[in-house]
Amino acid sequence: MLDSGAVSFLAGRNQGAGALASTLLARGSWPPLVPSPVLVECLRGDPARDANANRLLKSCDIVTDIDEGVARRAAWLRARARRGSAIDALVVACAEPGGSVLTGDPGDIGALAAHANDVRVERI
Repeated sequence: MLDSGAVSFLAGRNQGAGALASTLLARGSWPPLVPSPVLVECLRGDPARDANANRLLKSCDIVTDIDEGVARRAAWLRARARRGSAIDALVVACAEPGGSVLTGDPGDIGALAAHANDVRVERI
């Protein structure tokens, strides 16, 4: 599962992004999952500025079926963690149970995951 920081990092055209994509592919984690609300944070609404992110997102599986139960679980996680954005909480809730979240914000995501059901946090 990617948060907005991970999408932005992987959309970068640099060796670090390429190496991370290769690692994800090698371990069977490609295509990555991206909850649809993450797009609000990682896109600007300008096709030229969003070109790299859009190119990456075409290769991802976008999670669009975020139901009421997942939204309520995200709210519960956010209340327990007492930090993190609503979108961060949705990312962690979508990763339950047994998933991992690739993030550039391990503080907030980690605080949310500490209350989640078997969610690992991986820093980029």
